[in-house]
Amino acid sequence: MSGLVPLSEKMPPWEITAYKNKFTGEKTMIAPKIVKAFNEQLNAELYSAYLYYSMAAYFESINLAGFANWMMTQFQEEQFHASKFYRYINERGGRVLLTAIESPPTEWDSPLAVFEATLAHEQKVTGLINTLADMAMEQKDHASMSFLQWFVNEQVEEENGVGTILGRLKLVKESPQALLMLDKELAQRVFTPPPVEG
Repeated sequence: MSGLVPLSEKMPPWEITAYKNKFTGEKTMIAPKIVKAFNEQLNAELYSAYLYYSMAAYFESINLAGFANWMMTQFQEEQFHASKFYRYINERGGRVLLTAIESPPTEWDSPLAVFEATLAHEQKVTGLINTLADMAMEQKDHASMSFLQWFVNEQVEEENGVGTILGRLKLVKESPQALLMLDKELAQRVFTPPPVEG
């Protein structure tokens, strides 16, 4: 339940799309359907963070600290993504409702298997973001469409970055020396949050 209910249709035309937050009684311009979907995406972003935290722990357990660092940076990025949804829902007068986060996997067969799973996960997230963008267009919610464009662009970068590492892991195959060189390179990654809009 989103906590938002439509206001009366006997309103000036510019307010017809307004809703009332049933928790606060305040007017809001975000539809209950969007609030519900954005809360679900907030949960999905937190799950992504949890998944990458688990992957970091896996890499620590096999003494690949650089890979672990790359995943810890990914963990921080996903937390940032969740925070963007949290702030946006609140700024638009919606209500953030947190739900349980599913347990992530904890074991993989190899670094290659981890990055195959990572790419599949990012492709799933891309699908979720695209579905949200389609919903915002259907609702004629221009603010949400603008907000989601950042995520559409981000997913292109995410898939490309993961795909590049995956391709390199496929080249490495069974070479421990090449794997350690890649590990050293991935140790250099740091999270730098982009400036907050507005």
